Amino acid sequence: MLHCHLLSYQEPQPYGEMLARQYALVEKRRAGEIEDTLLLLEHTPTVTIGKTAQGGDLLTSPAELARLGITVETVDRGGEITYHGPGQLVGYPILDLRQHGQDLHRYLRDLEEVIIRTVGEFGLEGTRKPGLTGVWIGERKIAAIGIKVRQWVTMHGFALNIDNDLNPYRRDFIPCGIRDRGVTSLAEELPDLGLKRPDVEPRLLRAFAVVFGVSPVFYALPVFAGEMGIITP
Repeated sequence: MLHCHLLSYQEPQPYGEMLARQYALVEKRRAGEIEDTLLLLEHTPTVTIGKTAQGGDLLTSPAELARLGITVETVDRGGEITYHGPGQLVGYPILDLRQHGQDLHRYLRDLEEVIIRTVGEFGLEGTRKPGLTGVWIGERKIAAIGIKVRQWVTMHGFALNIDNDLNPYRRDFIPCGIRDRGVTSLAEELPDLGLKRPDVEPRLLRAFAVVFGVSPVFYALPVFAGEMGIITP
């Protein structure tokens, strides 16, 4: 079975710093210096604008967003506008797809399957929508997905809403350019459970291991590309 190194950051991370970290890891993966790696983290409040975003979809000016404490980043992933913030579990897989089917559409469906299995552990039915990428609960999107691939090595990834603030989605932009559907979170769908990241992350990691056929290897933090030793989960 393939190994996948896990870097799990416990404090919210600035988006720009994690983007630079991804680029560095992608280069190391392309060079064969590291194995597949999965970054799991939360971000400080950030609106990201993808390559296919439409100008009218950002409803609040960058200056006003900055006043609200939200950073705006224009990024090179697929997709449109989304939000990251504390309480949202973000996953950045750095995978060599030549070991995982070498098929971009399959990769997107596999990421969706990870989320569908994760929310299913809490009794929710996650679904796909034809022509749209991501995972939905009814007509409300609970997870966004946007990727970039360089010579079959992946970066960017998925964002699962757990108990994050959903107001930016509803106030500041048109989420993923989709005007006729809403957004949701595990906290909104299951308010009595009081779910937090520690309740969700182990389930998501198990689903990721099954879907991608990998055995996670845990690293202590702070760590970059294996600077510290392996620890047991």
